Amino acid sequence: MLLTREELDSLINLKHRSPHELLGMHPLGNGSGIVARALIPDAQKVSLSPTHEKAKPAFDLERIDGTDLFEGVSKKAKEVYAYDLTITSKEGSKRHTRDAYSFLPTLGETDLFLFGQGNELRIYDKLGSHLRVIDGVSGTSFAVWAPNAQRVSVVGSFNGWDGRANPMRLLGVSGVWELFIPGVGEGTLYKYEIRDTHGAIVLKTDPFATFSEPPPKQASIVWDVEKFQWNDASWMEARAKVDWLREPVSVYEVHLGSWRKTGIAESLGYREAATELVQYVKEMGFTHVEFMPLSEHAYYPSWGYQITGFYAPTSRYGTPEDLQFMVDAFHNAGIGVIVDWVPAHFPRDEWALAKFDGTALFEHEDPRKGSHQDWGTLIFNYGRHEVRNFLTANALFWCKRYHIDGLRVDAVASMLYLDYSRKEGEWIPNQFGGRENLEAVEFLRSFNHLVHTECPGVITVAEESTAWPLVTRPPYLGGLGFSIKWNMGWMHDTLNYFGRDSIYRKYHQNDLTFAMLYHHNENFMLPLSHDEVVHGKGSLLRRMPGDDWQRFANLRTLLAYQWLFPGKKLLFMGCELAQSGEWNANGSVDWWLLGAGPYHVGIQKLVRDLNAFYQQEKALWHADYDNAGFFWIDCTDADSAVFSFVRQTADASSQVVVVMNLTPVFRAGYRIGFPQGGFWREAVNTDAEFYGGSNQGNLGGINTEPFPMHNQGFSAAVTLPPQSVIVFKRT
Repeated sequence: MLLTREELDSLINLKHRSPHELLGMHPLGNGSGIVARALIPDAQKVSLSPTHEKAKPAFDLERIDGTDLFEGVSKKAKEVYAYDLTITSKEGSKRHTRDAYSFLPTLGETDLFLFGQGNELRIYDKLGSHLRVIDGVSGTSFAVWAPNAQRVSVVGSFNGWDGRANPMRLLGVSGVWELFIPGVGEGTLYKYEIRDTHGAIVLKTDPFATFSEPPPKQASIVWDVEKFQWNDASWMEARAKVDWLREPVSVYEVHLGSWRKTGIAESLGYREAATELVQYVKEMGFTHVEFMPLSEHAYYPSWGYQITGFYAPTSRYGTPEDLQFMVDAFHNAGIGVIVDWVPAHFPRDEWALAKFDGTALFEHEDPRKGSHQDWGTLIFNYGRHEVRNFLTANALFWCKRYHIDGLRVDAVASMLYLDYSRKEGEWIPNQFGGRENLEAVEFLRSFNHLVHTECPGVITVAEESTAWPLVTRPPYLGGLGFSIKWNMGWMHDTLNYFGRDSIYRKYHQNDLTFAMLYHHNENFMLPLSHDEVVHGKGSLLRRMPGDDWQRFANLRTLLAYQWLFPGKKLLFMGCELAQSGEWNANGSVDWWLLGAGPYHVGIQKLVRDLNAFYQQEKALWHADYDNAGFFWIDCTDADSAVFSFVRQTADASSQVVVVMNLTPVFRAGYRIGFPQGGFWREAVNTDAEFYGGSNQGNLGGINTEPFPMHNQGFSAAVTLPPQSVIVFKRT
């Protein structure tokens, strides 16, 4: 035996942090030969033979002291060479393989240096599991960051889940452990067996895994996410040139598991959605679909917001290429794809990121910074370079590997404030004594800068519920760099207003006017999202006051107001057909309502027509964020609850006039000002019989008269149906 007793013990007890130094083939001193060692728990006999140079010696490896370690020496060879092992198991079966400990590292010093800086933008191609061919040998490389672990092994279906079979090597001071294992192919299940900093043995899923077993199983799966053949080159080329702030954006928000059931409990898979959902979104006229998180998550009732696999699309609905197939189908239908992305927190599951190597690796150790009060989850340590790299590269991964067109970032407010949902004494001020999470701010700025520069045309959307300044302004101006921000204030005020009985609305006129006082502070999206139809809030329809006729009329006016007000649009699934009950993630959209009379199908037709009108009228989107794109005609008639405003392009070459009567009172001869003379066609009327209304209106349109009113040079007496929105377009 050429090993010292200490070296032997370190291998047998799996305590050596770089087993490649002792295992594999090594030259003996002074050119006196070579020595080869292999640690193979199930072996009865091990022999070695050259792979390429047949003149090189073949020899047997002998068991050392009754252990699972085998060693052999040849005096005939003066330098190492490629070799195969023939392993005879204790049951007598034989297998042939290249030795995993005969290969150089698959990560270079530059990779590790950039990762340590937080700047390796393609770290997902380096860490995790990757199918490779090295020296003509097919296999899989594994790499994982666990700097405080005492030992890391790859375990899986290929080695009987035995941590003794494939211990990994630590690459310098990087904290990264690496191993290439020949013969491991696509579809192989694996985990990391870690002896953590305290000496405890734990099994962990791969933080960079690109595919996982369907929950509640937890193993990672070796998978090639680059093999899919995309057919969306024209979409991707055009997307890179689009300024979405000056284009129509109407988003259909979807929880894939509950959009439509194929059986009693079966949800659509990615492949089925590539047909059914794509066709529906196309027919309804939405420009984008937004999916609630599609990353792997063990706890289904979290709706995907407690992610356990940030780089793995959830296997509930299919494989990674099934998801790519669905995105490709959306693109070929001319529809963009946005996904919810959750860098704000992660769950405490002991087999995932939490205490990954026995220490608070991805999170903060101090619960005053690392524990999320509302959701019982853990908060990322944004100040740690490797954690920041994990997240920013993850955002780029979804955009590049899955051609995602937008990332909606969940719970941004919880990232920005150190005292978010915390009482006095439950949080730690920043270095200047303030409540701002400066590390999270810098992370968000970096994330937005990288996404917008690396993936032109991709939008980033912030769900930010406070008045944090400059959310949608570039970092070089002191902003966070998001493309768009959800207008939570508009959503709250609007739903409050429409939820009131009409007799009280005159006291709350400012609920609908207030949004324009701050509209130009940010690039806003108007969301009626899943959050507004759960947790006892009721569906949008049930939140409307009055009898059935009034509720549906109210909902029609709400939706029309959303589509006609400045800002991009988002509507949650089911709201477009006036779903009666709250959203249930375990159920499905109540499609049967479309056969339950004219009201529900009328709402669906209205949303479809609003989308069509919205897209064809440049006045409704080209100047969303320009001061010239909107002005009130009159918003002072609180007693009648009538509002009128103009939407127009910045040069006023295209205009529409919107009049809203938000009481169930029919108003004939109601005079309002118009910016131009001539005939104005009635382009939209939410009271049309086609939508389930009473079919009252202006007989196709009105002629204005040269009587100034409301600071406009012309005016007209118009008919305002009860609880309605009418849009006039000059012809």
